[in-house]
Amino acid sequence: MKISIASFILLILVLNAFSQKKLLETPPKNYVVYRATSPIILDGKMDETDWQHVPWTDDFMDIEGPHMPAPLYRTRVKMLWDDDYFYIAAELEEPHIWGTFTERESIIFHENNFEVFIDPSGDTHNYYELEINALGTIWDLMLTKPYLNGGLPISAWDVRGFKFGIHKQGTINNPSDVDTMWAVEMAFPWKILAEAAPGKRKPSPGDHWRINFSRVQWRLDIVDGGYRKTINPETGQAYPEYNWVWSPQWAIDMHRPEYWGYALFSAIKAGEGTEDFILSEDEKIKFLLRQLYYHQRDHHAAHGRYAQRIDQLNLENKELFDQLNVVFDAARNSYTLSAPSTKGKSTWHIRQDSKIWKTRQQVTDQ
Repeated sequence: MKISIASFILLILVLNAFSQKKLLETPPKNYVVYRATSPIILDGKMDETDWQHVPWTDDFMDIEGPHMPAPLYRTRVKMLWDDDYFYIAAELEEPHIWGTFTERESIIFHENNFEVFIDPSGDTHNYYELEINALGTIWDLMLTKPYLNGGLPISAWDVRGFKFGIHKQGTINNPSDVDTMWAVEMAFPWKILAEAAPGKRKPSPGDHWRINFSRVQWRLDIVDGGYRKTINPETGQAYPEYNWVWSPQWAIDMHRPEYWGYALFSAIKAGEGTEDFILSEDEKIKFLLRQLYYHQRDHHAAHGRYAQRIDQLNLENKELFDQLNVVFDAARNSYTLSAPSTKGKSTWHIRQDSKIWKTRQQVTDQ
């Protein structure tokens, strides 16, 4: 069974009526990734025919959602894939291209950058982050799970074989002129991304992975012929950075993978047709389990233990969750919530550290 985007929006609007937290006001973004017909030259120019045949994503918005002010500058992305690589190209409108970090594994978001987040399995654990600046300096790492749940960043993880190219329409670190934009083309090798993928393999046509992109942008002043972060006179510190993203996070926190967008990998070659993105009905089940996860966090904070029954969570519109037939297996400091898949032959589970996964029923002869 499939669920339409319109139905998902309706579900979310109903859930918003009772949630104590800011829930999704629109479903996560989605993008159909078509196959490249020839190798991509990674020079940041995106002038291959394949790039011309695939659409841009929606323009980025504020990380907290469309109710916030629109970004000052446009950011957008395209994606392709082939047997060896996942290609991502980003275009960042920018009047003042700036960057000073040149050492790999620097904390690049302390300056302007572009970031990629990939969760191949969609379980919110063991996902990838890569940051890059206009100088081509990168920071690549793996997260064991979200920081909210005690996740650890593994900076020693190396996206071996990663390739990229940058193109600048302007001059970097030169305040005397006005720049136009900088762009980056990236090639992520499947043999590395597959480490955290289902079956430890690259995607097959029809598979979808969770993905998001972030642009960090700082306010700048021109001082003594160079750039400096703008200082807030009330605090004596630099103003906080802007965070602009493809799929909204609803909080200033990129490490909530459940809100990342969907990348659907298509068998269709770029320019040879199109494919509709259809959200699986199981995504509704995962979404509802995720809301119970957040309610369990609130319950534990208030009572020092997790709820052992759904009625202990004092949910409004409880009938939505009754349809899940959710089973609670809860102790004071741990739990697993389980609900059957729409297809009836598997079960979805979520636990206190946010991991969500599916098990298949064992069929035995009678």
